[in-house]
Amino acid sequence: MPETNEKKRPTSLVTGGAGFIGSHVADHVLALGHKVVVLDDLSGGFERNVPKDAIFVRGSVNDVTLLEELFEEYKFDYVYHLAAYAAEGLSYFIRNFNYMNNLVGSVNLINQAVRHDTKRFVFTSSIAVYGSGQTPMVETLIPAPEDPYGISKFAVEMDLKSAHKIFGLEYTIFRPHNVYGPRQHHGDTYRNVLGIFVNQIMNKKPMTIYGDGTQTRAFSYIDDVAPHIARSVTMPETVNETYNIGADIPYTVLDLAQTMEEAMGESYGIIHYPERKEVRHAFSDHSKVKRVFGIKNTVPLKEGVRRMVEWSTEIGPMEPTRFDDIEVDKNMPPSWKQLLDESRRNKETEE
Repeated sequence: MPETNEKKRPTSLVTGGAGFIGSHVADHVLALGHKVVVLDDLSGGFERNVPKDAIFVRGSVNDVTLLEELFEEYKFDYVYHLAAYAAEGLSYFIRNFNYMNNLVGSVNLINQAVRHDTKRFVFTSSIAVYGSGQTPMVETLIPAPEDPYGISKFAVEMDLKSAHKIFGLEYTIFRPHNVYGPRQHHGDTYRNVLGIFVNQIMNKKPMTIYGDGTQTRAFSYIDDVAPHIARSVTMPETVNETYNIGADIPYTVLDLAQTMEEAMGESYGIIHYPERKEVRHAFSDHSKVKRVFGIKNTVPLKEGVRRMVEWSTEIGPMEPTRFDDIEVDKNMPPSWKQLLDESRRNKETEE
């Protein structure tokens, strides 16, 4: 009898399930009663994040042989694709890496999903697909991504629609934005401003802000995003649909810095770096996802930051990461260029 029940359980693949959003989605997919396989290369995640009831496989979405083996062995009913290197600003300078991991890797998964008759492909895209000057961002707008990260995400969206048209692969696309919370990699130098702020304060350093800090984002707590991504496969009305998802209220980066100081209970000031090329104001409309998923309330920023800080301080300060495989260093933000130059000098010394 147990074997029969096991066969009836849906089986889901969660890529990036050792990362921040992916591990939370894996938690909620397990809560749905699914058998869950997590695939992650640990380039940005941690094995400690993987839910204990999930099967963990260390590997890359660019390992086609591994993907074939996994799809053959587990016959996945659903694929939740969250594996990506989501450093939007850095993507200008790592274009090949960005497209290989975020676009080609996604296509590798789509190919396997088509070949093995996967029931639904759930893709975590980004509001980076919209570009700038389109606030509030709503799903009916024509995407106009400006950076390689957003371009790669929109390309995957288009490829999923093409795969549905030709092969019948069903999909659901989510466009979250500025998600934060427990398990966020606060040692990452190039992405996740809340994590960067937390780590800087824990290391007794000033927070760093590009430009004057008046650029705005709607910072989204993880519990307002992950549960809905997970349960979308149980909802027929979400088939072949795209949803913005996240918080409604935009805050300036300066507002965020003040909120972070209050939550941490200490401050070492702020250093302003030269403004970098980025979308200045980014927040989206969530009328569609609220209507379909019945979402009524979201976690306020102060409460979400408090929860994140509580978790992060338990983990403790982390050594800031450095991305050494920069492909083009022209016009890099000076602080990033300094890290790159230091890393190159260290390598020369070692050699």
